[in-house]
Formats: sequence, C-alpha cells, structure tokens
Amino acid sequence: MQGTIGGARRDLFAPRGIAKIGMLQQRFHARPGNGMTCPMDFDMRSLLFVPADAPLRLARAALAGVDGLVIDLEDMVSLAHKPEARIAAAAFLAEIAARDHAPRLFVRVNGLETGLIDGDLAAIMPARPQGIVLPKSRSGIDVQHLAAKLAVHEADNDLPDGATAIIPLVTESGAAIFGLSTYARASQRLTALAWSAEELCADIGAEDSRNETGDWSAPFALARHLTLFAAASAGVPAIDTVFGDFGDIDGLRHECQRAQADGFAAKMAIHPGQVATINQVFTPAGETLVRAEAILAAFAAHPDAAYVSIDGRMFDRQQFARAQRMVARAARAN
Repeated sequence: MQGTIGGARRDLFAPRGIAKIGMLQQRFHARPGNGMTCPMDFDMRSLLFVPADAPLRLARAALAGVDGLVIDLEDMVSLAHKPEARIAAAAFLAEIAARDHAPRLFVRVNGLETGLIDGDLAAIMPARPQGIVLPKSRSGIDVQHLAAKLAVHEADNDLPDGATAIIPLVTESGAAIFGLSTYARASQRLTALAWSAEELCADIGAEDSRNETGDWSAPFALARHLTLFAAASAGVPAIDTVFGDFGDIDGLRHECQRAQADGFAAKMAIHPGQVATINQVFTPAGETLVRAEAILAAFAAHPDAAYVSIDGRMFDRQQFARAQRMVARAARAN
C-alpha cells in the first residue's frame, strides 16, 4: 500500500472537612470536555461484570483475559447480601491489585438515589479501585455528585486527587436519554460512557428490546446511537451494552463487529466465555491495522500536511488521530 453530594455532605461540614470545601470547589467545576485529562488512558476492549459476593466467579474472571473487571454491588447482589458483598469486594480489590498483569479494577456501586452508595464507597475506597461504574445516571450532574463524594474518600484515604475514574451507565431510564448532552465538561474523571438496554426496557414498558430479526428495536437503537454522539461530544469513548445470550458466540461476534464499525471502543460482558471474542473484534488487525499504519507513515513523511493521499483516498488529521489510537491499541494487545 502506498501512500446532592449526599454522603460527602457529612465530611464537608465536619470541622476538618470545612478546610476541604475550597479544594473541592476547584476540583469539580466543569472542565473542557474534548481533550480533557482523564484519570486513566482508556485502553480497554472488554469489561466483565461479576457479583461481588461470588468469590469463585471473581477468581475465574480475573484469569479470563478481560481488560476491565467490574465488581458488582448493584443488580447482581441482593439487598440482604450487600453488606457482606462490600467486604468481599474490598478484599478482592486488595488481593488482585498486587498481581502482575491484573485487569483494570472497577466497582459498580448502587445508584445515587438508593441510599446505599455511601456505604459502598466507604467500604471499597480504602482498597483503591481504579474506577467506579455509576448505574442509572441521569445526567452530568450525577457524575459531578459522585465526583464530589470520591474527592472526600480520596482525601481521607491519602489517594491522589482525581485518581478514581467514573464510567456512567447513561441510558437506564427514559429521563436519562434527555440528559445525554450534559456529560461534556461534567468532570475530568469521566473516562467513558456506557449504554444499557435492560433497565431502559423496564422503565419504558417495552416487551422486548429486540425485534423479530434480533436487531435492536427503534427505541433502543436510538439510545445506542445517542450514546455514541454523547460520548463524542464529551471527548470520551463509548462502550456497547452486554449481549445477553452468552452461549451464542456467533451472535456475539456479529454484534461486536457492528459496534466496532459504528464507533464503540469496547463492549461489556456478563460471562468469561465472551471475553476472548470481544477482545479479538475490538483489537485492530488485518487490513484495518495496515491502513492505520500507512496513515501514520504518510503523515510522518509530511508532518505539516493537513491531509495525505493513499491509494487515491484522502485522509485528514482526524483520521490520523484515529489511526494513532488503533495502532496503539494493537500494540498494547500484543
């Protein structure tokens, strides 16, 4: 080829917490969305959800080759088991973080309106998760509320300022769809946006999220598309929802290929057997990687050019940036 600050409120207005107010105001005023600095470089292709109160499943998941392991304290754990699940999550975080080549470690906490999130954070933040998955997020304001809570826990546990990333699930209610435009500049902790179908299905009263051909029905296709646009507006990657039939690997591969082609950077999983397929599809390879390398080489040869031509096709600086991400992702995967 050529070519409401709920749990944070108590700490903020405690005597020693008052000194933190000015610092927190500086930390969590809106920052620029596109190109903003995130707590981590997003290099994940797969995120596997595992209940926190299932130690054997967690141990197997850690060996599944997944890029991001999400320890779940929300829907996968019953209300009666949440206290012990918090303890188990913290213990697992401390154990797995010390291993070489460990996956990125996230915790899906309970939602802001449940009254459970403060107990979740109090239990897990001393164990230093790399990120929090926020369920039932309605807007960028919810991300800011969580960010304020995290700031207090980071200060209390001598963690670096802003070290804990946030990935909100942004389509779990009808109301959340109308908040998708608000994530840009919400917080520098914002690392990606993820969409989900099951909770939305229940919220709007849909009988199913898919039509007779197995494709997303119109309301869910809309939510999926809007998540892509919202993520682009916020300057962060978009993560595709889970594929529920974990025994259908061909169906999973097809859905991954569509998601990758549409612009999603990663996909969520609910079973370790899905991880290899997801990683394979979301790793640039073959002609796609060859073309990306050719774009980088062409711009390297013409560093001041606004665009280059390869095999009669023009590529601009935005495509150059995308090629950089592809080549970097392939190098990390290998």
